[in-house]
Amino acid sequence: MSQNYDVIVIGAGPGGYIAAIRAAQLGLKTAVVEREHMAGICSNWGCIPTKALLRSAEILDFTAHAKEYGLSVDGSVKADLEAIVKRSRGIAERMNAGVGFLMKKNKVDIIWGEATLSKPGEVTVSEVKKKIVEPQAPKPKNALGAGTYSAKHIIVATGARPRALPGIEPDGKLIWTYFDALKPAKLPKSLLVMGSGAIGIEFASFYRSLGVEVTVVEVMKQVMPVEDAEIAKFAQKRLEKRGIKIMLEAKVSKVEKGSDNITAHVETKDGKVEKITADRMISAVGVQGNIENIGLEKLGIKTDRGCIVIDDYCKTNIEGIYAIGDVAGPPMLAHKAEHEAVICVEKLAGEKNVHPLDKLKVPGCTYCNPQVASVGLTEAKAKEAGYDVRVGRYSFVANGKAVALGEDQGMVKTVFDKKTGELLGAHMVGAEVTELIEGFVVAMNLETTEEELMHTIFPHPTLSEMMKESVLDAYGRALNA
Repeated sequence: MSQNYDVIVIGAGPGGYIAAIRAAQLGLKTAVVEREHMAGICSNWGCIPTKALLRSAEILDFTAHAKEYGLSVDGSVKADLEAIVKRSRGIAERMNAGVGFLMKKNKVDIIWGEATLSKPGEVTVSEVKKKIVEPQAPKPKNALGAGTYSAKHIIVATGARPRALPGIEPDGKLIWTYFDALKPAKLPKSLLVMGSGAIGIEFASFYRSLGVEVTVVEVMKQVMPVEDAEIAKFAQKRLEKRGIKIMLEAKVSKVEKGSDNITAHVETKDGKVEKITADRMISAVGVQGNIENIGLEKLGIKTDRGCIVIDDYCKTNIEGIYAIGDVAGPPMLAHKAEHEAVICVEKLAGEKNVHPLDKLKVPGCTYCNPQVASVGLTEAKAKEAGYDVRVGRYSFVANGKAVALGEDQGMVKTVFDKKTGELLGAHMVGAEVTELIEGFVVAMNLETTEEELMHTIFPHPTLSEMMKESVLDAYGRALNA
């Protein structure tokens, strides 16, 4: 089979399917190649199903504190692990089907199989020989199969997979990746989480809510290392209050496997080794781009540290070949991939006023309890960059809506350039901050100053009022603190 397209996208994850849709909207004949699941890791094994698990955990946490809200629950509320996982997987299947519908709606052809860049302007698709994740999604109806396909523009959106440390590779039974942690056969009594990034902390939070004894081991000096140190410290205290044990400046150097548990040798910063036995272990030490076996070396496409090198508009060093999303480097976030997809397609289509991605304006969200969200520079990074800063803080405990919700533990922090009033960064910890952060993202994108934020009317009573109060605090003008 051979067919010509304007655009072929390799990978139907959040970057790939958005690229395909935007290309079709611009009148380009488009196809997307997928080997495993429509909607990619995000909707099938990442962003969406993990949020479904965390929602179940959140409701369980609320029922445990029902009396504080003047409510009584007849009998005990227990977690049904099988039902929780079933709900999560059902939501993933729904999202998978939704992307298939979008492809049909936008007249994007689906090509099912393994894609290889055979030469510039050409993609060879073969039958899938190995299932990457179980279970593999069924081949969509009317999908095209193996063959050679040509296109003027080829976009690589192959995503990423869990990184494994030598000697501590996940085995699916005792040492889990996030794939395994999403669908456990049974609930472990104890769990060791290696890595305290978003993936590690979210699973630590989820399993703790279900009563599991959780220990988190992090090699850096703080949990969630990319976050502002003050926010991370606040989050750590709340996580520890929930009963999660956190070991910082420590690393797992060796793992001994038993019949139904593991014993991890954890090296602490003072050189001592502590042995920790747990039923299961999650390896959450990051992800790495899927750059292998797609023809990059043959075509001479440049890579660096496991990712494809691109310019400001997602072009590789080879004409007509582009890369977006996780495979093109950090931050490895679904919304970054989606934004890159639009930039890439609009630029190759000749659209005017296409702006490069500004990574400082990409928000980050961690959906643990408490939630953490941020955008821009941390206080430390701003100072390292040479800025003279003004820092504002506002506590949830002083916000009426937070108190009424019974969610009065949290903080909003803003960082400004003292000279210009530019908002350099915003950082939050507490209830619903993953929804609030977008207000600051919009403000930064519009190059809003502190004066404009101060003159913005925020509705009362809302959690969002804390955003304004944090700005006011940076300039010594907080009204409710």
